[in-house]
Amino acid sequence: MVTAARDENKLTRKDFQSNQEVRWCPGCGDYAILATVQRMMPKIGVARENIVFVSGIGCSSRFPYYMETYGFHSIHGRAPAIASGVKISNPDLSVWVVTGDGDGLSIGGNHLIHALRRNVNLKILMFNNRIYGLTKGQYSPTSEHGKKTKSTPFGSVDHPFSPASVALGAEASFVARSIDVEPKHLESVLLRAAEHKGAAFVEIIQNCNVFNDRAFEHFTAKDVKKDAQLVVEHGKPLIFGKDGNRGVRLVGKNGLTPEVVTIGENGITEDDILVYDETQHSGVMAYFLSRMEPPEFPVPIGVFRAVDRPVYEAQTSEQVRWAKEKRGEGTIHDLLHSGDTWTVK
Repeated sequence: MVTAARDENKLTRKDFQSNQEVRWCPGCGDYAILATVQRMMPKIGVARENIVFVSGIGCSSRFPYYMETYGFHSIHGRAPAIASGVKISNPDLSVWVVTGDGDGLSIGGNHLIHALRRNVNLKILMFNNRIYGLTKGQYSPTSEHGKKTKSTPFGSVDHPFSPASVALGAEASFVARSIDVEPKHLESVLLRAAEHKGAAFVEIIQNCNVFNDRAFEHFTAKDVKKDAQLVVEHGKPLIFGKDGNRGVRLVGKNGLTPEVVTIGENGITEDDILVYDETQHSGVMAYFLSRMEPPEFPVPIGVFRAVDRPVYEAQTSEQVRWAKEKRGEGTIHDLLHSGDTWTVK
């Protein structure tokens, strides 16, 4: 139950922890994400009674139970649609969607892309573990080609989605990626998402230690992550590596092909490295990042795209205001009896 508002500057993570027992498998990456969100929430400066978490169906979708805010555990894949209704009916609320790669990209794919293209001011967190966890280990829309699961015993023949690429293709105005085991980075990305005016999509790489354990270990393990991850920052060159001497530049006939190079070799200098711009409306740079995968490339994390676009609920509110100004408040009776009506005897 949400208690009365208090000075939000004095709130802590504990204030956002509900009295519900957290019930995920021991060791699940969802615990780390929950802790990070609860630590981050006091910093956005919004009263708890003005925050709503909406989820669909899946392991991640238990999230609203564990947040001491308002919440709605909805139906499979429909969280973006329900959250859109919440936000449009009350634009002053801070509305967050928690979904998974199966919930959000399979049955819910249509709802997701339209919430993004409309630029409804929602914060959509997609936990990507490349598996269906709640239903016990079937392959998901992000499972790699050849993935052997209970539903694909001979290996999946599907080509997987890149969640970030899908969001960019839907013209999301904010697209980012982070990792469950990188709490400081994840918190910084979530704060950026909270500040953004428009649809914010954050892919969170999350380990399912029961049905897809260590799926991301090749770039999340402590001994490899500096060489296998590329931390993206606006206005800074795309440099990575434990020695800080590897980078990404653009080459090719049209200068549109990314390539990993080593600074100091073959005359390569830092000036040759691509300086990242998250504000590109074309989204070309962002799309490069969304397609980078090991072993050829490091895995990019950070904010890929952050651009300004008109917010959906503001435009709909303006239409309602205009209609009332021109036609008056109106009543349900007038609506039902307007236009073509007839009586069936």
